[in-house]
Amino acid sequence: MQKFHRILQIILLVYFAGLLLFFISFDTMGGLVGIAEVTSDSVVKILLTGLVLFLISWLVGKGVKSSLQSKVKKMENEMNALKAKIYDFEHPKGQEKPKTESTPKPSDSESSNLPPRQNFTE
Repeated sequence: MQKFHRILQIILLVYFAGLLLFFISFDTMGGLVGIAEVTSDSVVKILLTGLVLFLISWLVGKGVKSSLQSKVKKMENEMNALKAKIYDFEHPKGQEKPKTESTPKPSDSESSNLPPRQNFTE
């Protein structure tokens, strides 16, 4: 689908670039194509054709974008599921948490018996 979108964009570019060149050199190329003068009907047909090409390219681009977004969403969901499995393997539910021994805090009387810290700064 992406290749088709790129091809449509190239076709649209070539179409409008060709029209630009055609209208710039209309004096010489108009007789070769068989158009003696530019009428409003011919310009409207040319522009409507360009509009249709543009709309088709735009719609295909929207489809490509939504397709890529759904793929990214799917990959993110798979990645989150894998992360959850890894977490479950590392932290099983049946395992007891190791108990940490708490060290008793020194009381005020014990801290007053300690000598003051010496600061050896110059």
